[in-house]
Amino acid sequence: MDIIQEDSMANSEVSRRTFVGAAISAARVVGANDRIRLGVIGAGGRGQHLIRMAKAAGGDKIEWVAVCDAWDQRRDEAAALIGSPVAKIADYRALLDRKDIDGVIVATLDHHHAHMAAEACRAAKDVFVEKPMTSQPMQGHDLVKAVRETNRIVQVGVQQRSIAHFIEAKQRFFDSGLIGQVNMVRTLWNANSGYLTPVPPGVEQKPAGLDWDAVLGWLPKIPWDPKRYFNRFAYWDFATGGQTGGLFVHMVDVVHWYLNIRRPVSAVALGGIYRYNDGRDTPDNINFIVDYPNLNVTFEATITDMIGKESADIVFMGSGGRLNIFRYGYSFIRADDPKGANPITSKGGPEPPHMGNWLDCMRTRNKPNADVVEGHYSAMSCHIGNMAYRQKARVEWKKEWDV
Repeated sequence: MDIIQEDSMANSEVSRRTFVGAAISAARVVGANDRIRLGVIGAGGRGQHLIRMAKAAGGDKIEWVAVCDAWDQRRDEAAALIGSPVAKIADYRALLDRKDIDGVIVATLDHHHAHMAAEACRAAKDVFVEKPMTSQPMQGHDLVKAVRETNRIVQVGVQQRSIAHFIEAKQRFFDSGLIGQVNMVRTLWNANSGYLTPVPPGVEQKPAGLDWDAVLGWLPKIPWDPKRYFNRFAYWDFATGGQTGGLFVHMVDVVHWYLNIRRPVSAVALGGIYRYNDGRDTPDNINFIVDYPNLNVTFEATITDMIGKESADIVFMGSGGRLNIFRYGYSFIRADDPKGANPITSKGGPEPPHMGNWLDCMRTRNKPNADVVEGHYSAMSCHIGNMAYRQKARVEWKKEWDV
């Protein structure tokens, strides 16, 4: 899928980038009239989507410099999408070493997100990093440290924080106090057909232009596995729990944002591989209960039910009313209107503002809407639920996970 790297986690490489970052952290800061020069690491489906978002948000105020991926086909596709001459690079470290790049989009497989973003910061690059920000609990610490040391702008790809109707709903129902006390939030995301991506014909043998060792990176070396590469959400090592790290992270991030919380108390989980015994190791059906002080947050996801209607929702149940919200828009029913005769509603908005917020913050040096601390804790809610599922036990928060 979308990734790059050989095992660059050796102490010598980290030390080198720390030194380089310290030496050039005061390098070019984008001015109000400067074009922002961008590179992309991970040029698969998600990387190409983020290229479109950046083009929509930045227009002629951005300049594409380089695309990087472990597969030459993906590099060619991304370059064609950009539509102007760009360098096509196989090794992400060569992209980070360039001095003509201001910001990097990291759209790789999950296990590369945190360390590539940290290395980019230390190479004096601002970063847009896909969610989940981390694939393991302790990965967020180094990235948070890197941001604090280098003062780079890092936006995490939980885009709800920049979408107009989400911002409006927070102000209208939570900042105002209208929703009252919230003790239960239900989140669900079903009809997930993208989590059953088939292997395309002709790639049973590894394509000649694909560096499989670079895809694996710091993971144990295994033979070419096309199912793992093309259907990554089915595997723990490539995708953080599958539907949990891919979907729940968006929803619990909204819960954290709206209720001004970060740290779960504990989590329990049930689920399993009930239908698709196709070699996967992540569950095809999953339920979480993640609890916070005086609050339960539930999550359900399935790839059994593929009926799209009302398949994704966040439901805040408050003493003053109930809010249903997701990308389709929102609907709020007051507690004194139990039959919902007069709901307050709004339609959904476009996605580009999140990328636009990152580009704006690169100029202003203001904190982006979804910074690394928020990215760490939203990912941690997935991790603690995943641990509960895998251990078949209630998992409690550990102090070591704080940043």
